[in-house]
Amino acid sequence: MDRDEDNLLGFTRALSDSERAARSELTSLFDGSPIPANERLDNLGLHMDHLALGRALFMDHLYRLILGMPGVVMELGCRWGQNLSFFLNLRTLYEPTHYSRKIIGFDTFTGFVDVAAEDGDSVYARPGNVRTTRGYDAYLERVLAAREAMAPLSHKRKFEIVTGDVRETLPRYLTAHPETIVALAYFDMDLFSPTRDALVALRPRLARGSVVVLDEINDAGFPGETTALREVFGLNGLALRRVPFLNGPGYFVVE
Repeated sequence: MDRDEDNLLGFTRALSDSERAARSELTSLFDGSPIPANERLDNLGLHMDHLALGRALFMDHLYRLILGMPGVVMELGCRWGQNLSFFLNLRTLYEPTHYSRKIIGFDTFTGFVDVAAEDGDSVYARPGNVRTTRGYDAYLERVLAAREAMAPLSHKRKFEIVTGDVRETLPRYLTAHPETIVALAYFDMDLFSPTRDALVALRPRLARGSVVVLDEINDAGFPGETTALREVFGLNGLALRRVPFLNGPGYFVVE
């Protein structure tokens, strides 16, 4: 079995020993919560740290940027699906009747397929890393379906989970859905090859005002993501932005 520290991603890679100990304590307290089961969903914020809250605020920031623009939201590399859940909730809050604002998540759910030279020699960049538990895509489907059942126009399916290698599934999806305009594309695949191929595939579906997010931009642990952006879009013409309360993600608005 992989060591936990080898599978740490995002902000968790930068935690000090004391911060990891505190996080472990919060996890134990969460697992053993005395809050009645029927009240736990209403009190998730009790165990949320400032970094997790920052990520939720970032999703809100991104969603606000596309209000008033048609198009779908895609996350390339959705893994456990937390961001997808955020986006479903934000659509319900801001655009409760905008049923064509589909939320679409892509992932292998079996981890990285392969690693290129552009991905460097980080211990995190290896085949099979960031995999989920077996059958997780079906579980995620159930979670999002339950969430959608609580929203207006719940009889219209407004999300989709696409399982497989995005280098194959994304072109196939776009061919099957020629109407697709991408208002927000969130790239969180970490590696060069899938990021590059997805950027190439999605570029014709972006409009002026579309938002493109890269979760590991300027990240020495995953250099391939930035290399892919540089190869497909170049950097000189992009106004890259970030929010002050998160270290990692960056984004740009298509002009």
